[in-house]
Amino acid sequence: MKKRVAIATIGTAGDVRPYLALAIELSQAGYEVVLGANADFEDLVVSHGIEFQSLGTNMQDWLQQSRFDTAISKLKLHHFPQLLREGQALVERAARNSWAMAQGADAIVVNINTSFGIDIAEALNIPVVMTAMQPLNPTREFPVCAYEVPDLGPTFNKLSYIAMNLQQGYYDLPRDRVRKELMGLGPRKRGGLFKDSYGNNLPTLYNFSSIVSPRPRDWPQTAVVTGFWFLDDTSDWTPPPDLQRFLDAGPPPVYIGFGSMPFGAERNTQLLKQALEKWGGRAIVSRGWGGINAADLPETVFAVSEAPHDKLFPLVGAVVHHGGAGTTAAGLRAGKPTFTLPQAYDQRYWGRRVRALGCGPAPVRLRALTPDILADALHQLTTNPTMAANAKSIGKALSEEDGLATAVNFIEATIDAAKAGARRFPVTT
Repeated sequence: MKKRVAIATIGTAGDVRPYLALAIELSQAGYEVVLGANADFEDLVVSHGIEFQSLGTNMQDWLQQSRFDTAISKLKLHHFPQLLREGQALVERAARNSWAMAQGADAIVVNINTSFGIDIAEALNIPVVMTAMQPLNPTREFPVCAYEVPDLGPTFNKLSYIAMNLQQGYYDLPRDRVRKELMGLGPRKRGGLFKDSYGNNLPTLYNFSSIVSPRPRDWPQTAVVTGFWFLDDTSDWTPPPDLQRFLDAGPPPVYIGFGSMPFGAERNTQLLKQALEKWGGRAIVSRGWGGINAADLPETVFAVSEAPHDKLFPLVGAVVHHGGAGTTAAGLRAGKPTFTLPQAYDQRYWGRRVRALGCGPAPVRLRALTPDILADALHQLTTNPTMAANAKSIGKALSEEDGLATAVNFIEATIDAAKAGARRFPVTT
């Protein structure tokens, strides 16, 4: 009988695509897999032959609500309470749908956005595998990467992770409600993102590469850095004729995209047009969810609605993007110099790692970006031989990793160990 694995993730494309890659790898290894995600991604998941479970909420529609754009891009703090309430409702819907999805599973794979899966595993007496796309286990080696926190030494670095726990506490409110009402469990005695309710370290997979972000030496043995989980394009995509003509008409262009977060789209469009005029080079601009208005762009710019990064990036000379973990990984694997324009959460961390590897300029917050800064970065990306050589070297190393195989082996060992042992959790009375 096949082992069944349930995977729960919510968020934007960068929060879903790596888990779809994992689901495909597990399926090819002989597992039954169901992937729960936002409703936006049903077509994508099903197109790869993976069972899909909607966890509720169309994420693209939610992100494009005007108050979300206003709150983030213009820092209108009075919008945040409403956003937090909506976020709690989103998490509760996902938790209830995940509970249904996990029935009959031999294990559940979750991330920090779906930490309610820890409770689901406890209630169903199955193992849970926590995952993260950024280094979030507390460490003395650097401060929490999710916030703007200075490195003030080992003691402060370790304490900085309390901020993440405080934030998570707000979303634990719907989690605790579902834990009691739906799962029939008592209050959590302890817990956290990387511990069960009894304080035990959870098996945790980090789906990034130690080449880009070295594993801290003081992490517990339960935390394993696998390498990136790439969802490579399996279609016969090639550049359409108009894009191919553009590529053939001059030197390799720079890819520019703002990812899935539509913050300040109109400002970004005007800034981009001015920077390209100052720089004078060629670019491929992605519309994406980021909302770039491609109208009236000069002939030196080609706008694409969507194209697989693993096939498009090798055709360009460099990449500029928001600094999400997945896009950063794709650009580096393609061996391209990179400039990041972080907007939120861990994006600035990945930009700093790009800089530390010598593969691009220091990151600049999107809200602090000017046409002059962007034009200068584009010049550096296309003329600095050291950046080009470093990026090529990193790309070769990343291409030789197999993070998905490592992850599948880990999940299999976790399931086998749970089946061979006694009950994983004490009985709740």
